[in-house]
Amino acid sequence: METIQTFYKSKQWQRLIRILKQERISEEGFIICEHCGKPIVKKYDCIGHHKVELTAENVNDPAISLNPELIALVHHRCHNEEHERFGSKRQQVFIVYGSPLSGKSSYVHSIAAAGDLIVDMDSIWQCVSGLERYRKPNRLKNIVFDVRNKLIEEIKFRRGHWRNAYIIGGYPLIGERQRLIKELGAEEIFIDTTKQECLNRMYYLDDVRKDLDYEAFIEKWWREYAPTQAEN
Repeated sequence: METIQTFYKSKQWQRLIRILKQERISEEGFIICEHCGKPIVKKYDCIGHHKVELTAENVNDPAISLNPELIALVHHRCHNEEHERFGSKRQQVFIVYGSPLSGKSSYVHSIAAAGDLIVDMDSIWQCVSGLERYRKPNRLKNIVFDVRNKLIEEIKFRRGHWRNAYIIGGYPLIGERQRLIKELGAEEIFIDTTKQECLNRMYYLDDVRKDLDYEAFIEKWWREYAPTQAEN
């Protein structure tokens, strides 16, 4: 028996979504969003949306939860708009991860709506220190991590009235990633920017970040990274 939280990580759902993505590619090579009619350019921006909202009562009914005719492929932002339009009260959690300079924070800020909760370590550092973004005095490290852990605890127990929560991080280690996903009942979004593109972006960094050794950060992340089955 599946719950709503476990259903979206089930093999049946992941297999069905892979099949639908293959079947619904247009002649131009894109999946077309069924909400706005525009191409879904990034594969991580493609969400399987149930036209009949899943509940504890119908999640184990395959005629609803696994019925291709009741599943639309949409942009993440369009998915949020659909849930807003129908007044969904389900709080969703997303772990957004990838290499340094892959565009994790930029993507989240492009899809998040007012009232969504964003846990971004760089933003917490900036808020706590009052310094320029990416200036991180070591003496504040414990405080910053305590703030992040408190926010994650609030998400775990679904405290507050937020609609979506986005936790941004590198999370290259599959064990750490899966532990957090299971603990929070979260879905994962892998920002699949290539290693070379991440390295190329170093040339466009602002002066503050050019003082940091991003090449070492990127190389370390790719050495440690292990994909989940869904990414293969």
